[in-house]
Amino acid sequence: MSQRFVVRATGPARPGQTAALGTALVSANCRLLDLSQHVAFGEVTLEALVETADDLGAMLPTAGDVFGLDCRVEKVSAESEALWADVAKDARWVLTLMAPRLSAEVMAEVGALTAEHGLIIERVKRLSAAGQLDMDASPAGAGACLEWRLSGAVEDAVSLREKILALSERFGVDVALQRSNAWRRHRRLICFDMDSTLIQAEVIDELARRHGVYEEVASVTERAMRGELDFQQSFRERMSKLEGLDESVLAEIAESLPLMPGLERLMRYLKCLGYRTAILSGGFTYFARYLQQRLGFDEIHANELVIRDGKVTGEVAEPIVDAGRKAMMLRQIAEREGWDLAQTVAVGDGANDLEMLAAAGLGVAFHAKPLVRRQARQSVSTLGLDGLLYLLGYSAAELEELSRGE
Repeated sequence: MSQRFVVRATGPARPGQTAALGTALVSANCRLLDLSQHVAFGEVTLEALVETADDLGAMLPTAGDVFGLDCRVEKVSAESEALWADVAKDARWVLTLMAPRLSAEVMAEVGALTAEHGLIIERVKRLSAAGQLDMDASPAGAGACLEWRLSGAVEDAVSLREKILALSERFGVDVALQRSNAWRRHRRLICFDMDSTLIQAEVIDELARRHGVYEEVASVTERAMRGELDFQQSFRERMSKLEGLDESVLAEIAESLPLMPGLERLMRYLKCLGYRTAILSGGFTYFARYLQQRLGFDEIHANELVIRDGKVTGEVAEPIVDAGRKAMMLRQIAEREGWDLAQTVAVGDGANDLEMLAAAGLGVAFHAKPLVRRQARQSVSTLGLDGLLYLLGYSAAELEELSRGE
């Protein structure tokens, strides 16, 4: 009568071990049902689920000596098979843990949190470069990242999200939990807010400073934050303060815009990977166009300043790009290109980005205020914009190969 066994072979990795184990299984008249192999830190782990009527207990451990592996055989009980079948039905998740440095304490806390919510850790993989998990200072484009593959049903998603946010704030790390599905590595469109997302500035504030009306503009902004004005009202009132500003100031500000760390590296790889990139901004096309020319964004949608006789009039062309229009444009671009919304990514820092973040398959609050981080599904606050590559599932090793054209 046939029985099922799990064969586990471990030892220093070297060529030919899989072939040798396969030959041994053939000699033992085994039917191969499943196979897994993993190499970490120079050690290989081979696991095979087999079915046979012969006695493997005596044959395979001896065969293991021949190919340099410690070989163990375990009989599979009916209870184990039933458990495996149940686990196979569970939802799959990807947890991305990243920060300038990651400690053993953080790893323990994440492990405890997943256990508390009944999630099984199936695999942990480093996405950052080798030797970059516990560093006091990371070079540009670095940072530490671990990707956890999990399985299990999340019964209380709200509680889990709150605990993830609390853990992130306590340790100064980013923790993102996503469903593991086919879309994750097949995103096609990434839409960005501009001010305080792609650039380290709010352009309207810079214009106001140069025009000597910063305090007046800031007062309108404060009224909007108190709920006294909606976005369009506050935007029009702030714009009116800029009437008479010389057009030459726009060029001066554009040339001095400080880019967000990691932006150039992110754009370089997004282009190589074939993503379509768009700026959807409540800012101004003049500056979005400057970033497009400098970094190669595929399209831009922002507010058009009205300029007459070399002077800013204090007006903008209709329609005004507000929160609703950002979300609408994301949907329209995806529909135009024939992509599912699940294949879209949105990145922003402000409350007027929340509709866009909610509409996208992956919405990321970038270096955002606590309120925006709580409402967005994912957030990045500890790394530069190139940390988004980790959320998309790309490792430093893969990107290095891409750079080399392999």
